[in-house]
This record gives sequence, structure tokens and C-alpha cells, in this order.
Amino acid sequence: MPIRIDNELPAKQKLEIENIFVMSNLRADTQDIRPLKIIILNLMPTKIETETQLLRLLSNSPLQVDIEFLQVKSHKAKNVSKNHLDRFYQTFDEVKDNKYDGMIITGAPVELLEFEEVDYWDELCEIFDWSQKNVYSTWHICWGAQAALYYHYGIPKYTLDEKVFGVFPHFSLDDTHPLMRGLDDIYYVPHSRHTTIKRQDIAQIKDLQILSYSEYSGVHIISDMDCRNFYITGHSEYDRDTLAKEYFRDKNKGLDIKIPYNYYPHDDDKLVPIMNWKGTANLLFNNWLNYFVYQKTPYDLNTL
Repeated sequence: MPIRIDNELPAKQKLEIENIFVMSNLRADTQDIRPLKIIILNLMPTKIETETQLLRLLSNSPLQVDIEFLQVKSHKAKNVSKNHLDRFYQTFDEVKDNKYDGMIITGAPVELLEFEEVDYWDELCEIFDWSQKNVYSTWHICWGAQAALYYHYGIPKYTLDEKVFGVFPHFSLDDTHPLMRGLDDIYYVPHSRHTTIKRQDIAQIKDLQILSYSEYSGVHIISDMDCRNFYITGHSEYDRDTLAKEYFRDKNKGLDIKIPYNYYPHDDDKLVPIMNWKGTANLLFNNWLNYFVYQKTPYDLNTL
């Protein structure tokens, strides 16, 4: 799927080297089709890395996708320059009158805080409300999924005794669901979190369906019954070395961190990690875009 992004976005050069179909604004403006409009609320501190990961997965299909990035103005980012945010990101006030085919809300490293203690919680709640009327389908990732489930349904998160950290096997609970089409019987997804949500809490909500599960890392994908909102606890978008960076960061700080599960060959952190989730990541994002964005959203977004 050709993705339409700013020519100067740092991710563009790296994606082009990987032969990802990136379309410039100039070329896109000459095409007489309606592109899908996707907005990404990027709450991760590693913004440029997360941009690249998500754009890679939103690319390479026959459809054109216009990408916009959203930031919260009630939080000051520490790991990315103000110039980058000013150049490539918008605030909620700038987009609240717009409508979008799809939205992605990322995770954030605030999971050990109570939701209400997060400095941008009120703004995020406003965005959650806005997305229900202005976005056709929303893809929530990790803490973003926990936060949305808590806000919309009152589902709590629980602090774990030990961090879920590694690449875990999963299986589908509904092989006929379009989002799960093409996945292997057992497929792998990275996780990195200190908190979890419980299956029994979700089962009490009639509007929610658990689509996939892991005996090791728990609930993975949840959908509402209209398939307008998806909540994903793992990180299929991660690069090969993302968990390694987290592992060595904490190890070098002297923190109590175990080697990521099922990640390094022979659990040897001197070896190159095995990436066995790339196919799953591409299938999940392609299925979401195809079945729940492109085929469902109205041509005229004003009628959303």
C-alpha cells in the first residue's frame, strides 16, 4: 500500500531503502482516487522509531493511504526535538473537525501509573470520545488498548509480579473472523509490559470479543462487536532489535531484567535475535486495513 507522507519525514529514506512503496505528496496529488485517511496518535517516547515501524506495516497494497501524526499538547516530549513535532505532528485542536477512515493509538511507558495520574489523561479521554464519531475504525496498541478499555468499559489493568517480556506463541479463538484470516495455527507476537488485563473481566462485557490468546502472555486481541475498535496487547510492529534495546537499556542500568523469552538463539544475548513475527504483523495490519477500513468506511467521510 503506497503511503503518502511528508518528503522530509525521517522514516521516508529508510523505508525507500527497504523497497517500501512511499508516495510523495506531489505524486499523490496527481492521482484521481480517494486515499484512506489514517491518523496516528503516537504516545511512544521513541517517536521516529515508532513512526517507521507503523508506516512499514501500513504500506505495500494497491491502495493509497494518507498519514497524519497526532501528539498530545498536555505532555512535553523529552526524547524527540520540538522541531520534529512542530514539523510533522498536529495537535487535537488542529484535527478535531476532521474525519478519518482509521486511527492508530500507540502504547506509552506509563503503565505503572494509575490512568488518572497520567498528565495527558483528560486530553486522551477527549480523543477517545472524538474517535467514536470521527474515525471509522481504531487500532489501540498495548497501554493505548488498556487505557481505552478502561475508559470505555471500566476494565482495570493489573500489575504483574514479573514483566511480560519476549516473543510468545498465540492462537486464534475465532478462525472465521476476517482479522485472523491467513494466520498460522500458532503465531508469535512480542510483548513488553508490566501490567495485564484479565480474560474474565472482558468476558463480562457483551460488546467485546476476545479474538486471540496466549497461555504465556494472556489476552492478545479484543474487538468490539461492530469491529470498529480493536485492542491489541502486544507489539507486532516491533523491529528485530526493539526488545534488545529495551533489554540492554535496563541491564546497563543495573535493573532486574530477565533475558527476553524466546528471542535470542539459545538465550545468548550476543547472538542476533530471531524475528519470527514479521508475517503475522503484516497480515494483521493488512487485514485491518482491508476488511475493517477500506471495505467498510463510507466514500464520503462527511457521512461517517
